Amino acid sequence: MIKIKLKDGSVKEYESPVAIIDVAKDISEGLARNTFAGLINGKVEDLRFIIKEDSELSILKFEDEEGKKAFWHTTSHVLAQAVKRLFPDTKLAIGPAIDDGFYYDFDKEGSFSAEEIEKIEAEMKKIVKEELPIERFELPRAEALAFMDEKKENYKVELIKDLPEDAVISFYRQGEFVDLCAGPHLLNTKYIKASKLTLVAGAYWRGSEKNKMLTRIYGTSFTKKSELEEHLVRVEEAKKRDHNKLGRELGLFTTSDVIGQGLPLLMPKGAKVVQVLQRFVEDEEERRGYVLTKTPFMAKSDLYKVSGHWDHYKEDMFVLGDEEKDEEVFALRPMTCPFQFTIYNNDQKSYRDLPIRYGETSTLFRNESSGEMHGLIRVRQFTISEGHLVVRPDQLEEEFKGVVDLINFMMTTLGIEGDVSYRFSKWDSKNKEKYIGSEEEWERTQNIMRNILDHIGLKYKEAEGEAAFYGPKLDIQFKNVHGKEDTIITVQIDFALAKRFGMTYVDKDGEKKHPYIIHRTSIGCYERTLAMLIEKYAGAFPTWIAPVQVKVLPISEKYHDYTEEVVKKLQAARVRVEADYRAEKIGYKIREGRMERVPYLLILGEKEAENKEVAVRSRVNGDEGALALDTFVERIIKEIADKVK
Repeated sequence: MIKIKLKDGSVKEYESPVAIIDVAKDISEGLARNTFAGLINGKVEDLRFIIKEDSELSILKFEDEEGKKAFWHTTSHVLAQAVKRLFPDTKLAIGPAIDDGFYYDFDKEGSFSAEEIEKIEAEMKKIVKEELPIERFELPRAEALAFMDEKKENYKVELIKDLPEDAVISFYRQGEFVDLCAGPHLLNTKYIKASKLTLVAGAYWRGSEKNKMLTRIYGTSFTKKSELEEHLVRVEEAKKRDHNKLGRELGLFTTSDVIGQGLPLLMPKGAKVVQVLQRFVEDEEERRGYVLTKTPFMAKSDLYKVSGHWDHYKEDMFVLGDEEKDEEVFALRPMTCPFQFTIYNNDQKSYRDLPIRYGETSTLFRNESSGEMHGLIRVRQFTISEGHLVVRPDQLEEEFKGVVDLINFMMTTLGIEGDVSYRFSKWDSKNKEKYIGSEEEWERTQNIMRNILDHIGLKYKEAEGEAAFYGPKLDIQFKNVHGKEDTIITVQIDFALAKRFGMTYVDKDGEKKHPYIIHRTSIGCYERTLAMLIEKYAGAFPTWIAPVQVKVLPISEKYHDYTEEVVKKLQAARVRVEADYRAEKIGYKIREGRMERVPYLLILGEKEAENKEVAVRSRVNGDEGALALDTFVERIIKEIADKVK
């Protein structure tokens, strides 16, 4: 008998191997109609997967993340089928599910017009109505290559050639359409009740600008039309918060083709927000025992060869000089760790000197692919709240907890603590050449980190292959308004680089030993944090962060003298203030102030000037009426000091 334990703890027994879909049907036909994949012993599998031994099974519906992905992945195949029907000469590249839908990359003569996208959507609806069964089959490597070669699908041929020799090569067929795919997929196209194509963009094959530019069509789909309509409303709302749009409208940052992609310019207001955050971080880190360093923006390649970056990260670095011409080669730094390790090695440390907590506001450079550039989220030059803790083994857990406590303090103060998730990023044991260190060292360090995370009580997901090349890490993840997830803060345990750099301390027994190193950021990359805050608050930053905290609006020129008095008093209290002296109507000035998301507007007229008052309009409470100037100053000073959200 095969025993299958379900999510609710109940057990189903079968005399012979059984498919996941048949287990769902055995529970109820209604469940089977809404089942899109299965989780077998922690691994997502196709509904057609045959269970041959005792297992734990979770039935995945659209409400489940992996159920959605199977649903969206199938819709990407429906999109590809529609394109091939309408434009038979188009070549297929890849079409995965993503966080909020799917995309498919096509090689077509010219892009897709708006009229063509409408035709594709109509053809997709037709395919769904045809209720095409979706079948999975496998082919030996040679047959798979011949099959795709006959169809003249050169991108699929390339993908097959890159698969490991022992890989299972699977295909999915729906009607006349067949695609190379690992799955999982739905059983029939009929389940896709509502879909929408949302964007057409360019994308390099395999994300490299050295390859051909393809056309990428994005879309999303749902089990009900009403769900799609609700999603599209959310998307429109998200567009209003998109930092790439809103940040420019609010004068926070801009870009220039002359300067280059991925090199944003922070304008005075954006620069002020970053300065406020930077001072906050540096003061808090000093309070927690961090010591400040300041290190060069570049170094000789020799340094990166010691650290391993030259072998494992060189393609992502900006290299200056040519080794083949026997020149002295430098590189702009992609991280600060090798520099701070060199500072550590300036003299011999004792066990009593540890832990040492180095902190630095670091400007870094990474040669990101042009296809990956996006506003302030992914850039080529950025500034980060970087730090490295050099610790003894017995200090590792306590110091790691201290780092997480600092990060939680930062997130709570910024008001984003409820908007993040945690990922435990591990190495890929099947791709060992990406990493330094032995398998034993990796497994030991990952177990240490897992135990620490469990002791802290964090809820996290594990992700293979996402570790740094020198150690596992905790990634704090944040989704932007469009649902794309990015890492904003990382904490890494490093067992390898101390040995490579010869970093030691003299222990109690008089022996020299290698320390552990914790790599961390406390608030992450300032540019990305600014982007996140723009979207979180729709540009209406909390008062303590706002680039302009108060705007003073005189009703007429007669009150300019009192306006200057108010401005000087606020400036003396270190409040960021602007005055609008233009000869515009007060209603217009108020509307502009609201559009600029300024926390407080102070209107000054005859009564206010006579009584040394200010008429207060706040973003939170609206028209608050008149307050004594001194009372308002005391109030806003406290609000800023308390970092009220």
